Amino acid sequence: MSVTVTAVDVHDVRFPTAAAGDGSDAINRGDYSASYVELRTDAGVTGAGFTFTNGRGNELTCAAIEALAHHVRGRTVEEIFADPVAFWRSLSADVQLRWLGPEKGVIHMATGALVNAVWDLRAKLAGKPMWQLLAELPTEELVASIDFHHITDALTPDEAAAILDKGLVGLDERRAGLERDGFPSYTTSVGWLGYPDDKVRALTRQAYAQGWRAMKMKVGGLPADDLRRARIIREEIGPDALLMMDANQVWDVDEAITNMTALAEVDPYWIEEPTHADDILGHARIARAVTDLTDGRCRVATGEVAANRVIFKQLLQAEAIGVMQIDACRVGGVNEVLAEILMAAKFGVPICPHSGGVGLCEYVQHLAVFDYLRVGTSLDGRMVEYVDHLHEHFVDPVRTREGRYLLPEAPGYSSTMKPESIAEFRFPDGPVWR
Repeated sequence: MSVTVTAVDVHDVRFPTAAAGDGSDAINRGDYSASYVELRTDAGVTGAGFTFTNGRGNELTCAAIEALAHHVRGRTVEEIFADPVAFWRSLSADVQLRWLGPEKGVIHMATGALVNAVWDLRAKLAGKPMWQLLAELPTEELVASIDFHHITDALTPDEAAAILDKGLVGLDERRAGLERDGFPSYTTSVGWLGYPDDKVRALTRQAYAQGWRAMKMKVGGLPADDLRRARIIREEIGPDALLMMDANQVWDVDEAITNMTALAEVDPYWIEEPTHADDILGHARIARAVTDLTDGRCRVATGEVAANRVIFKQLLQAEAIGVMQIDACRVGGVNEVLAEILMAAKFGVPICPHSGGVGLCEYVQHLAVFDYLRVGTSLDGRMVEYVDHLHEHFVDPVRTREGRYLLPEAPGYSSTMKPESIAEFRFPDGPVWR
């Protein structure tokens, strides 16, 4: 029986997080928001997807989803997945809207929201959580889902197929391990830049007691303040736990190297987004510098706002990153993320997805598990970011135990919001905004 998308509903959903400083960093002070899309079908099953934004501007991504919705509305799921690259290009390379990118920014994020909703629909119809659907797909079907245009100098379809075939070996054993132990994680909830020192200390102490042994703090304020806060966290977690840092692009290249020279005192595991997200060569230079500063103990991580697979290709080719941070909805959804995960495997760089925000933890847990089960096949250096905000608004929220994600069990991409949350936080007419 074919299933047809009969309607595309778009909701502007915003949460007032700015007042408490949640999510605050060196650049951003916003209200975590989602441009949320529902694909209604004649089978009664609804696919859900979204792209994450930071408040004002969410109306732009909602409008972009509306502008692309005609590529999805009226199509069957079977038709879409019979030629997934053609479908993906109908969105990412719309003959008129592509001019506004191409493959970056508001239009590409809207593409991701719709693509993710289609994959959520497929997983629900299959009765499987997204990680399982992807991990069990035949190699040829996964390869056929990827647009290799502009990346064959880094990854060919044959190379991708070889990686995926190799990933079938030991898959059941790896899955059993995750079912038993969960997936490694780190928390960012202890160190938002807007938090006072006593709150940072209290949250760090609490997180350590709950089992977290990897924590991330925001940097990019006054250098002396950054170092003081880093010393507080290191004092609380001891010498053996991991401490990561995130500058959210605020530094120039030389400034990043200077500041990391001082911060090296607290033994950082990585420095995330040390400079402008598009500066491939700048990241490469910083990577060389922090390697020398720390005898290889610190590395550069980035990717949460990398616009597309081509940016990731260059970061990998330039040896600019030691950790690749994919984002579930900055790029063009599952199809493009598959390309990024496979390129990382080709270059031997571990994936640690960017998360937090609204629903990003729910999304990326599936991608990290797929990467481990079918592509990377090792947990060495792999962690998923965890932020303890806004999970209560999702029908299938993330679950953690002692600093590890537990495998999602419900069918779909864990992306379905509760109707009452949509109603309460819809902008501008929801009760919380009136």
